[in-house]
Amino acid sequence: MSGHSKWSTIKRKKEKIDGKRAKIFTKIGREMAVAVKEGGADPTTNAKLRDCIAKAKANNVPNDNIDRIIKKAQGEDRDTYEEIVYEGYGVGGVAVMVEALTDNRNRTAADLRHYFDKFGAGLGQSGCVSYMFTQKGVIVLDAEGVDEEAFMEHALEAGVEDYSFEDGAIECYTQVPDFSDARQYLEDQGFTFLSAEVEYVPSTYVALTDDEQIKKMTLLIDQLEDNDDVQAIWHNWEETE
Repeated sequence: MSGHSKWSTIKRKKEKIDGKRAKIFTKIGREMAVAVKEGGADPTTNAKLRDCIAKAKANNVPNDNIDRIIKKAQGEDRDTYEEIVYEGYGVGGVAVMVEALTDNRNRTAADLRHYFDKFGAGLGQSGCVSYMFTQKGVIVLDAEGVDEEAFMEHALEAGVEDYSFEDGAIECYTQVPDFSDARQYLEDQGFTFLSAEVEYVPSTYVALTDDEQIKKMTLLIDQLEDNDDVQAIWHNWEETE
């Protein structure tokens, strides 16, 4: 896993993400609302909400916004969202998985089909690419001032199964059932989070060398990220610096 730096990808996207801060807040807010609906508004007893709050803070969502989202999610007029994972292929055989939270699956499916038809090879059936991915908890920490040998003890205590120091960050991987406890433990130890999510980690990667393919793959990802219903995108494109 350590050969494909999660944090290097985050850094490359940071300027673009900062320019879409309001959209990021909206996506995280939707995720938090679903967590409240499923498990209640108390983060001490709702691990999914607790993880969402940590994600919100890592993305600099103000505490007032977090409180407002939770209160709204408890209201009578709260929206109902359905979680759907779409699978498809980009150009050059790149496998793509898209997680959406939508109140209209027909609209979302039509939008995604349009993006894939225009910039990729097309949407596929469930299972067409998911076999190339494994769900893992992925926790990325700021490595500044952290001793590598000392961190090993924290990793063992947290239940981290694999980690690496790369490019000024510590990339940690956990089994999905261990993710919340691991994230909470590392937070309690005072580490600075750069990101923490359950993700689909690819088992193999595809390199694109053709400029036109790279352009189309970039446009596909941009279109997906811009869609309000799309919460997360995973792919096995081995992007270069």
